[in-house]
Amino acid sequence: MLSTLFFKSTPNLRDFSFLASVAQPTQDLFVEPAKNFVRESPDMIFIQTNSLVGVSPAATVDAQVLGSIIGGIEDGEIPAARKEIIEYIVEQGDTVSFLAAKYEISLETILWANELTSKSVIKLGQKLIILPVSGIVYNVKDGDTLSEIAKKYEGKVSEIVDFNGLSSEGDIFIGDILIIPNGEMPKVSSPTSYTYIPIGSSYFICPTSVCKITQGLHWYNAIDFGAKCGDPIYAAAAGTVQRISYGWNGGAGNYVTILHPNGVVTMYGHISKSLVVSGQAVSQGDVIALIGGKPGTAGAGISTGCHVHFDVRGSRNPFAK
Repeated sequence: MLSTLFFKSTPNLRDFSFLASVAQPTQDLFVEPAKNFVRESPDMIFIQTNSLVGVSPAATVDAQVLGSIIGGIEDGEIPAARKEIIEYIVEQGDTVSFLAAKYEISLETILWANELTSKSVIKLGQKLIILPVSGIVYNVKDGDTLSEIAKKYEGKVSEIVDFNGLSSEGDIFIGDILIIPNGEMPKVSSPTSYTYIPIGSSYFICPTSVCKITQGLHWYNAIDFGAKCGDPIYAAAAGTVQRISYGWNGGAGNYVTILHPNGVVTMYGHISKSLVVSGQAVSQGDVIALIGGKPGTAGAGISTGCHVHFDVRGSRNPFAK
């Protein structure tokens, strides 16, 4: 059984033990100085083709992505070559090597994305993240540069830029989820440690007035809130607008991301219109966009109805139950 989930950017997915408490010191808005504020394609997206399944993120990344059933896709919107990450439900008789051959990627790519080893045995019903190409998924952190990422994971800067739709080598933001084509995990490395910023239960407010959850936690670290198209979307916390992107965006549709003072990034997908600009400071509760996602409308992405995809990168999603 095959499904895909949005992220965008999102197996033997590990459960996150999210911390809760206090905010952290302010960090720089960008991972590199002198960033240009531009609209561009999303980090990485996952498409849901049948049931709406909530999942936790693979351990090689730490935060994002959307979910919905395909509907209302305009002709020519979907790119010819797959760039989405697939969430695959293991069926009877499946093996990692079989899936690697089926999706024409390396066996190691599946192992790395799902925290598996060569001795791991996959089980019926297990969820696996399948990348569109051989390589790895990487979540951009404060201080990262594309050249350093490429060097560490044996990728090529030009391929990373092209595959992820970046405008330049310097066009990365904290919280971006990148695919490193043909990348490899370091041959000798200590176990990866993930730091999740602790936040209090009241740090984020609901991004919609009704606060009606229509899909629970799904890859990456997102919750969907249903509302009427055109209804306001609120900044969940104070911060600075990072990305504003219009278009298909791998199925995410139009979206906005905000970097908060504690280093956490929130993403608001399937919007009909942004009411903010990149670099703008916003306060908690400010209206930043309008609800979109109506099938067949420009910028709806993959959606079956009006809603906002609310993704939290770098900490727990407070609306996940």
